[in-house]
Amino acid sequence: MNIGVLGAGSWGIALAVLLHKKGHKLCMWEYSAEAADFLAKNRELPSKLPGIIIPQDIEITNDISKMIDMAELVLCVVPSQTMRQTLKTVVKESSPASIAKVQGWIMASKGIETGTLKLMTDVLADEIPGLGVDKMAVLSGPSHAEEVSRDMPTTVVAASENMKLAELIQEQFSTDYFRLYTNDDMRGVELAASIKNVIALAAGITDGMGFGDNTKGAIMTRGIAEMMRLGRKMGARDSTFSGLAGIGDLITTCISRHSRNRRMGELLAQGLTLDQALERMTMVAEGVQTTRSAYELAKKIGIEMPITTELYKMLFENKPAKEAVRDLMMRETKPEFW
Repeated sequence: MNIGVLGAGSWGIALAVLLHKKGHKLCMWEYSAEAADFLAKNRELPSKLPGIIIPQDIEITNDISKMIDMAELVLCVVPSQTMRQTLKTVVKESSPASIAKVQGWIMASKGIETGTLKLMTDVLADEIPGLGVDKMAVLSGPSHAEEVSRDMPTTVVAASENMKLAELIQEQFSTDYFRLYTNDDMRGVELAASIKNVIALAAGITDGMGFGDNTKGAIMTRGIAEMMRLGRKMGARDSTFSGLAGIGDLITTCISRHSRNRRMGELLAQGLTLDQALERMTMVAEGVQTTRSAYELAKKIGIEMPITTELYKMLFENKPAKEAVRDLMMRETKPEFW
């Protein structure tokens, strides 16, 4: 198939290299003309995926219409907070006929848009004229680009309300090291993918504060409880949060040395301000802005998300980490399931 990749960061490159091995024709769009030229000439992104060579016949362009013109499937892999503007550019610079012929838009970015509090498929539906849910899917699960690009065994989920599209993605993306499952709970998969980044920030803070396995286990388990509470209110299934996009991705993101969100939490616990920590990061830590969105979303729909709330206060109200931990531990006692 002809597959366009909207975003040429580490995850976009890892997926493009994987799909190239499957025999697909790839075109990657990069926002920065300078970065696109660098990738096209050097065929490598050494700052993020050192040693991973982008095959010569994967086209890399700064012309978004060129990518859309060739694509039967479009993988959306730009940062969540730039997704809307990127999609506006797609519509502005591409012909309606080219957009209409795309068989499926696959959301591989994770986050909740600030301000609107919308998930990425909602943003997609807002910006692509006439796009129905039958042409939308989400790709998520425990899948660091650093490992996928090096052929390490990985399992993810392709979620869509259109199971024929989910099964098409499963067929076209699966390899002997990249295994896909299908799911029809697209909203649950997106919520899990977003909130796990928030919990990973909290896990990184506990690491940075020198806490141990007890604390990490508590953060992860109660983090799943927050995901489920949010998901139930928004029409998702509990079982989705027990799957690859939920607990699977949460474990990976909370413990991995590759996790940018866990690393961000570590830096904050070491005393850096949010701005200082962001300057240290070479990749976007989606959990920072998702924390703001999740906090506001929880207030809007009337649920409690205690970990998310304390993290929000640390990030955006300068609450000391020790106070946040104390306040979490000293909350009113409750049954485990509530």
